[in-house]
Amino acid sequence: MDPSEQKLFTVLDYVIFGVLLAASACIGLYYALSGGRQRTTQEFLMADRSMHCLPVSLSLIASFQSAVAIIGVPAEIYSHGTQYWFIGCAYILGLLIPAHVFIPVLYRLRLSSAYQYLELRFSKAVRICGTLTFIFQMVIYMGVCVYTPAFALNAVTGFELWGTVLVTGLVCTLYTTMGGLKAVIWTDVFQTVVMFAGQLAVIVVGVQRTGGVSEVWKKVVEGNRISGLDLNPDPTERHTFWTLGVGGVFLMLSLYGVNQAQVQRYLSSRTERDAVRSCYVVFPSLQLALALSCIMGLVMFARYCGEDHTDKLRNSSRDAMVIYFVMDMLQGLPGLPGLFVACLFSAALSTISSAFNSLATVTMEDLIKPHFPSMSEVRATLVSKALALSYGLLCLAMAYLTHLMGDSVLQVALKIFGMVGGPILGLFCLGMFFPCANSTGAVTGLGAGLATAFWVGIGSIVTRTYNAKQLPPNCGSLHQRPSGLKRFYSLSYMWYSAFSCVTVILVGLIISFLTGPMKEEDVTPGTIYPLVEKLLCFLPEHVKTKLCCVSPLRRPVSLMSKLNLITFLFLLYLKLSLQ
Repeated sequence: MDPSEQKLFTVLDYVIFGVLLAASACIGLYYALSGGRQRTTQEFLMADRSMHCLPVSLSLIASFQSAVAIIGVPAEIYSHGTQYWFIGCAYILGLLIPAHVFIPVLYRLRLSSAYQYLELRFSKAVRICGTLTFIFQMVIYMGVCVYTPAFALNAVTGFELWGTVLVTGLVCTLYTTMGGLKAVIWTDVFQTVVMFAGQLAVIVVGVQRTGGVSEVWKKVVEGNRISGLDLNPDPTERHTFWTLGVGGVFLMLSLYGVNQAQVQRYLSSRTERDAVRSCYVVFPSLQLALALSCIMGLVMFARYCGEDHTDKLRNSSRDAMVIYFVMDMLQGLPGLPGLFVACLFSAALSTISSAFNSLATVTMEDLIKPHFPSMSEVRATLVSKALALSYGLLCLAMAYLTHLMGDSVLQVALKIFGMVGGPILGLFCLGMFFPCANSTGAVTGLGAGLATAFWVGIGSIVTRTYNAKQLPPNCGSLHQRPSGLKRFYSLSYMWYSAFSCVTVILVGLIISFLTGPMKEEDVTPGTIYPLVEKLLCFLPEHVKTKLCCVSPLRRPVSLMSKLNLITFLFLLYLKLSLQ
């Protein structure tokens, strides 16, 4: 498909793409004019806590399966093989732990914002720190989600880049501001169906035009794109079973355990049981979404391996190659290019709308309401809608910053979640699993986690230690072995969440013991999950008490006990850092 031969959308393609945008806006309008008409913050931000399991679970999928995944995963498989597919193993614990640990604690507290938990458990200062960290994370990620489909389309179709960014951002802002969380969830349901349909269409046509399933399999095997189980324990290796299957668990927990965009959906469920069931329903759907993206990458490899199409692309990024493949496969089939573009923008809209609504929620509940407790319900709802609108406009500015970054969109997105989501996960784990942790330890731990995460993350971006070829002509890749401090910077981005989470917990516990651990009677009931006690149920009670860091009632912890535990934690931290 040369640029000179490149065909823009037919009328049918424009109609299909237009129907997607119109349907999304209409859902928002419907919920703006029906029911309670979004006149209360409870309805606008929490959907009146009336949602059933199925729409919640489909919305959870749509929020995760962004345009970043639809473009980034096939590009990853095309360039590096199927090793990334092993991240599916992380989905097991990454969804079971939220279902049986985080959801029960958060749902029973009847919260609107996940960060209200931090005030109940620690203090208002910790809540504000957690909220600001989440806002920072999601604002940056929104830019990636808006920019991804726009730049890829521009690379191979000639769509005006910033015009596309503007349309995506404004349509999403419109239905989120009008219809609230109900509109967001039901548009997610609609957009999930469109996503799966678009990917299936590309795979079916791609396999048929490449010569059938057997021919595709033959080419990917010959091209060494079917990866075996890589058990290399080296944490600097970009993708191994350990980085994906273990490091990926921490990434999933930061997404499905404590991220407000997902927690808000759990809290909007009618019952706790519905919230837990939604996690179970998400698991097979996420596996299906991962499989479709990986298969699409393999079909793309079977079609193009050995050919260099860089000169035919307006953008030489491997992410743009996915859109090139789609337009090449679907040329001459009116309606199908429009369906895939609709699929791509469905993924973008669902993720961005979730971000808008969750950002409006945490800003309203954590930063505004505490300072204006007497604000009327009508005014609070108007402010919430204004916040959703403001964040929608802000994401357009963030899209420009994404334009300046050099990594693949998949790696950029996962780095963001690792560098910022990991410390937030560590903060919640510190509060839920360690009753002794106090407010000073929590704030210090969060600061330490963010500092170390950004140190490694920014160091890796600046030094560019991992330099894979983007379009390998001989189905191979280059890998330079770093040394010294550069080796530390070359830590796999899949370990960012785990590294920063553990840093928050260890630093938080050390500071808590130095400043005086929290006593049991000072801990708000319902904010602790007895994880350590359950895991170590076979140990004597006095040993469990020390390991759980609980300061017994009216019995101060001796200085020697503090020093012993601090020494043990420090040595453990050094060992983990140097591995």
